[in-house]
Order: sequence, then structure tokens, then C-alpha cells
Amino acid sequence: MSSGQESVFPEYETDTSQTSKLLRKFKEMPFVPIGMAGFATVVGYGLYRLKHRGDMKMSLHLIHMRVAAQGFVVGAITCGVLYSMFREYVMKPKE
Repeated sequence: MSSGQESVFPEYETDTSQTSKLLRKFKEMPFVPIGMAGFATVVGYGLYRLKHRGDMKMSLHLIHMRVAAQGFVVGAITCGVLYSMFREYVMKPKE
């Protein structure tokens, strides 16, 4: 590519670090890191409880853990969508 041509994707070729991109995304969509943290917490707790599950079958324990993790992520996504709708339609100044 010659120096006289414009880049096809200029936003991907800036000199920003990965950390600054990640922080910018977290500011734009605050419920994504909340969902990720909740998922990791549920999985961590489920793995801890796996050791002390008693007479519960392994498959039943794994199903409960999967449902809890997915429920937390879906809840975080739903809250994020509701927050963005509120910000766009309710808090937006009238034109």
C-alpha cells in the first residue's frame, strides 16, 4: 500500500494500547464487565461446590452451574440494554 492512499480501517491503526481500548469499551458498555465478572464468579463458586456436592450427581451439578452462569450473563445483558434505552430515550434532551 502506498503512502498516498488512505487506510481502509483507520480506527484500527491508531497508536492506542489494548488497555485503553478495553477501558473505553467498559465505559461505553458498563454491563459487559459486570456480566463477565458474574460469570467468572458463578463458575468459580460452582467449581468450589463441586468438591463438596455430597450425593448430588455430577451431571445435575454441572447443569445447575451452567444455568446459573447463563442466567447471570443474560441478566447483565438485559440490564445493559435497558440502561442504553433509558439513556437514549429518557435522558436524551428534546430536539
